[in-house]
Amino acid sequence: MANVTIRTLRKSYGELEVIHGLDIDIADGEFVVLVGPSGCGKSTLLRMIAGLEDITSGEIRIADKLVNNLPPAERDIAMVFQNYALYPHKTVAANMAFALRMRRMPKAEVKERVEKAAEVLGLTPYLDRYPRALSGGQRQRVAMGRAIVRDPQVFLFDEPLSNLDAKLRVQMRAEIRELHQRLSTTTVYVTHDQIEAMTMADKIVVLRDGHVAQIGTPLELYDKPANAFVAEFIGSPSMNLLDATLQHRDGEIWAEVDGARFPIGGGRDAGDGRPVKLGIRPENLLPDNDGLPAEVAVVEQTGSETHIILRANGSELTTVLRDRREFKPGQQIYLRPESGAVHLFDPSNGARID
Repeated sequence: MANVTIRTLRKSYGELEVIHGLDIDIADGEFVVLVGPSGCGKSTLLRMIAGLEDITSGEIRIADKLVNNLPPAERDIAMVFQNYALYPHKTVAANMAFALRMRRMPKAEVKERVEKAAEVLGLTPYLDRYPRALSGGQRQRVAMGRAIVRDPQVFLFDEPLSNLDAKLRVQMRAEIRELHQRLSTTTVYVTHDQIEAMTMADKIVVLRDGHVAQIGTPLELYDKPANAFVAEFIGSPSMNLLDATLQHRDGEIWAEVDGARFPIGGGRDAGDGRPVKLGIRPENLLPDNDGLPAEVAVVEQTGSETHIILRANGSELTTVLRDRREFKPGQQIYLRPESGAVHLFDPSNGARID
């Protein structure tokens, strides 16, 4: 096991810079998820840690050892790819043992490591099968087993679940998380799926256009996003953002949206008429007798929840209700945020306003 330290890391392709001076600390045994939209640089960053991409400038250290110029084989890492990358002509056991045999490890030790990993991953009955005879989830377990047998200092996962169906993704992310709890190996995991990030990570690194947008635990990012980008990206359905203005009356700060006024809390003069972005999580935006007028567009019944998509103040909003209520498209209702459950952002740069 080992910590991973990244300092002022940059990556350029000619004149195009895609990674802009990143600083990230990953503790020994930590499960860190790199998340962000397509093209944000998360896979490039993972490949730089693995040694599959050259570093333009900056430092990467694994267990405090500078690895900038080390080839992948000397970094003591194991990588699990999106497409499994299994040898079709080799059995499950042979696939898992391949890297160990390339190291000329004794046969008895290879056999012991493969059998131990197979037991952990539930692959023992499949050791003599070929990849074509396995399901997608089983193939992904074999790819994970091939990484486990190497007993590396760091596991790297590059969107390993994106080729699986929705039900299997849920199952596999629980299995990967359980595996990490057993092995306690430092893990860096890349995904574009923020639900995967929220449910699996000890710490999330949100990337945007090659920059770090925010680093924190899943609940830190959910409860206190540093900017409007993180606020919208983390959470499903995403946070509602409304154009509002601040008003200060008798020691209270209010946000005004389309004629509706919502209390923000006590405070000093916030500057009457100051424009802000008002952020409200869908589960905190509830129907009321008065408030912001909105028109129901779509009603989605999930069984445990009711999702209502509405149009208000020129924006599309979503509310999530824990109970079952009857709403019809075209119906007008009024919405009000729960007390103390709003977020404010600067409309000019998206930064959080506390």
